[in-house]
Amino acid sequence: MIQFSLKCDRDHRFDSWFKSADAFETLKAQRMVGCSVCGSTHVEKAVMAPRVRTGREAARPLSEPASPAEQALAELRRKIEAESDYVGADFAKEARRIHDGEAEARQIHGEAKLDEARQLLEDGVPVLPLPFAPNRKAN
Repeated sequence: MIQFSLKCDRDHRFDSWFKSADAFETLKAQRMVGCSVCGSTHVEKAVMAPRVRTGREAARPLSEPASPAEQALAELRRKIEAESDYVGADFAKEARRIHDGEAEARQIHGEAKLDEARQLLEDGVPVLPLPFAPNRKAN
């Protein structure tokens, strides 16, 4: 694993871990590396100072948010997942059923292809992209 300091085209700076330098380059080329603040996929490596541990400082677990932005995003994710139903790849179909009154009105989240989401919006179905990848829950 390797950690890189990154910055987006809007000059937001953040850190992220990758399996290798090649893995970073592959993900970046596929536009799968996004800014943790604004979501931009125009991301570059930033100048990074070496981190030397003195042995006196406690290491922060990687599972803990490192910045206020990451903390806010983690809280938003917890709230969305606690207050809505995960419908997976059926998101577009279920959102349309709810909008058309064919299914119980409730908050949902899931996954939709870009063309499916665009069609929902064009048809007046209110949907928004989430600023994080979904937790794929097993049924």
